[in-house]
Amino acid sequence: MPRIPKLIPLFAAALLCAAGAAQAQQKPEPEPGWAKGRPKSDEAMRMAPVPAFPIPTAADKLPTAKFKLPPGFKVETWMPGVLDARELRQGADGTVFVSSLFVAQKVYAVTDKGGKRELKTVVDKMPMAAGIAYDKGTLFVATNTKIMRYDGIDSKLDNPGEPKVIYDKLPGGEDHSWKYLRIHNNKLYFPIGAPCNICDPGDYAKIYRMDLDGSNVETIAAGVRNTVGFDFDPKTGDLWFTDNGRDWFSEELPNDELNRVNMKGKLGQHYGYPYCHQGNIPDPEFGWGKKCSDYVKPAALLGPHAGSLGLKFYDGKMFPAKYRGAMFIARHGPWNRSTKYADVSVAWPDGKGGAKVEPFMTGFVQDNTYVGRPVDFLVLKDGSMLVSDDHAGAIYRISYGGK
Repeated sequence: MPRIPKLIPLFAAALLCAAGAAQAQQKPEPEPGWAKGRPKSDEAMRMAPVPAFPIPTAADKLPTAKFKLPPGFKVETWMPGVLDARELRQGADGTVFVSSLFVAQKVYAVTDKGGKRELKTVVDKMPMAAGIAYDKGTLFVATNTKIMRYDGIDSKLDNPGEPKVIYDKLPGGEDHSWKYLRIHNNKLYFPIGAPCNICDPGDYAKIYRMDLDGSNVETIAAGVRNTVGFDFDPKTGDLWFTDNGRDWFSEELPNDELNRVNMKGKLGQHYGYPYCHQGNIPDPEFGWGKKCSDYVKPAALLGPHAGSLGLKFYDGKMFPAKYRGAMFIARHGPWNRSTKYADVSVAWPDGKGGAKVEPFMTGFVQDNTYVGRPVDFLVLKDGSMLVSDDHAGAIYRISYGGK
């Protein structure tokens, strides 16, 4: 065996010391906001947000045939191939606008040409283009940093031009920073979600409204961790919204919330986050010295980590009378829970500030795996209802023809 010069071990040792010093100087990767509060158990450490598909599910592979609805209802694939389909809004001429979030970075339009539906991209390469609303020929689009308007959109689908920015003071960021828009009585409503799983949100975690030109911003509700769905009761004018509960508390707690804002009462009331969850559980970190009775209680609970998103009051005439004036709610489904579930639920206001909730459309989970995840709704002029699915990249149509 040849002799190893004494300098070689010394040189190797120096290299190891240098490598160790370099590793020591490297800063660890910052923990993502969704991971704050995650237990160190093996099961919990394997959990992470469900990755979005990079392409839509092929039309013949969609889960449409697996969905189950009450007797007399049927569901069909209305438009396949809509990558990352999120919010749904309809223009004056029947065009259906569809937003997207992380993957597609687009706003689509579904048009009807002689009875044949066509999908086209209206806005492209716009990250987090999740929030959309339509009013009198104008398409409003909100990202995590600004709110814009495209005027005269109905005749400009192929070339909408540059939008007019009406508000550029949104905080940006990643966690819960995407938007959901709704226009009511010439006011534009939008949320700013908490910038974390659990933290002191400061001026975040609120629902706001503004004039359609971006002026006169005011707070409608505070203590709202992350709402991605709200609508107005056509009978009372009250605002109802879903709110996603904090993660990592436990597998079964806390529940997502269905909440109501009495629009004739005091606006800006506090709904509990981060101090109190589901109306009766103080937060183990931020709940000390707080009382859940000091905050507005939920109208109903929607399930643990349900991922409750879109909410729409049914204002059509096709569905049976019991569903007219009811809310449809998209339970997108949990990611930090071992047992998965997702569905379209329906909720009826009880006239006393509460609501009764029950499943309506199931089948989004097969063998504890998501085959689809509902997001938002649109009631068409014929009374049927569209449901978007960002997981499979499709839009379904629910109709009623039974007795």
